[in-house]
Amino acid sequence: MGNPTRWATDTDPEHSQWYVDRFRRMAADGVDLAGEARLLDTLVPPGSRILDAGCGTGRVGAELAARGHTVVGVDADPVLVDAARADHPGPRWLVADLTELDLAAAGEPEPFDAAVLAGNVMAFVAAGTEGAVLRRVAAHLRPDGVAAVGFGTDRGYPLTDFDADVVAAGLRLDHRFATWDLRPWHDDADFAVTILRRPAARPSV
Repeated sequence: MGNPTRWATDTDPEHSQWYVDRFRRMAADGVDLAGEARLLDTLVPPGSRILDAGCGTGRVGAELAARGHTVVGVDADPVLVDAARADHPGPRWLVADLTELDLAAAGEPEPFDAAVLAGNVMAFVAAGTEGAVLRRVAAHLRPDGVAAVGFGTDRGYPLTDFDADVVAAGLRLDHRFATWDLRPWHDDADFAVTILRRPAARPSV
């Protein structure tokens, strides 16, 4: 693992289990936890291969798997990954640092049609590694693959910095919304959902 994530350094040792318990209670209460997955499902063909980067307890990846996609979920927190494995068998859940992501070495050499980074993942990675995370995610996408990234605009990672890191990672900004249910983007929004794309290779002439 590289630098400790802000999830590890900025929360107390019991936070991960609290988070697991919270989402288990929400699921038991019938709370709609599938909004991010519904959006990503509209962006890809049936049966796509999807990377759930920063998968947490697996709620997004599990919903995508239920919709017929092949899902690999990755998170740096072993407590969250253990919960994903226990609650959502089917997808492959791995403990890994997104800044050093190399899924080929973990037995997943095929590129992904899409990636999703939900739950403020970009606000919880180690400070200063956001660009590296985007580069490693981009490296796992096939040409013309998409990534959906959502995080709060008040979380210490300005959108101007994010947009610069997107360009440096070789990705293209396709769309931006204020919510996962596609409410229009506006400059005062406290949340941003950005759809990125890895440009397709240009045909040789």
